[in-house]
Amino acid sequence: MELVLAMDLKGDLVVHGKSGERADYKPLDWGSSPTAKPIGFVRAIRPKNIYIADLNRIEGTGSHDRIIAECARLVSDCYADRGCRSPDDFLSGYHIINIVGTETGGEDLSRFGGGFLSLDIKNGRVIPSGKKPVDVLRQANGWKFEGCIILNITAVGTESGLDPGILETMRSAYHRKLFWGGGVANTSDLETLCEAGFDGAVIATALHHKKIPLDWIRRGRVC
Repeated sequence: MELVLAMDLKGDLVVHGKSGERADYKPLDWGSSPTAKPIGFVRAIRPKNIYIADLNRIEGTGSHDRIIAECARLVSDCYADRGCRSPDDFLSGYHIINIVGTETGGEDLSRFGGGFLSLDIKNGRVIPSGKKPVDVLRQANGWKFEGCIILNITAVGTESGLDPGILETMRSAYHRKLFWGGGVANTSDLETLCEAGFDGAVIATALHHKKIPLDWIRRGRVC
């Protein structure tokens, strides 16, 4: 199973996110890197794979495209959620895998021809439609994405743990690559994701709290 380090960018810094309360996000200057500047952050941690959420671009208040491109050159895969709103909105560059989030991608996600889907979930429902995640996953089998990240925004930064029953239900609903992000607390949760058949996990807080070994994020794999 692939292991991916999450980085939320806001105001040219890596910030620590919790439960999607973006107004409260603060620079991540206490974790596994001595700096919250994105390039230095990646150089210090040396992850194999990264996931970047450009919060300014998602909210329409700015862009970190140059920084994302530079970070992507330092890793094997860079999954980038930049708030894509149309198929023409993808960012080209070395190692970049574009993400289309349900939060910003619009009502007709079938028009996108590649990249990854991000199933953005708050309080158990896909945003902004309010649909059940399993229903959207089943529909997504007919879309052209290479895979999907289930992003439980409510659980981001909380280390709240995972529900094996929910994981198995979601895994059985989608037939391409499937990653999980949000609430991963420790190595046991990663084992649970492996056992449920997930292809990847997106983590941050558990690494910075030293509950997941740094070596694991550097090798980029769990099982």
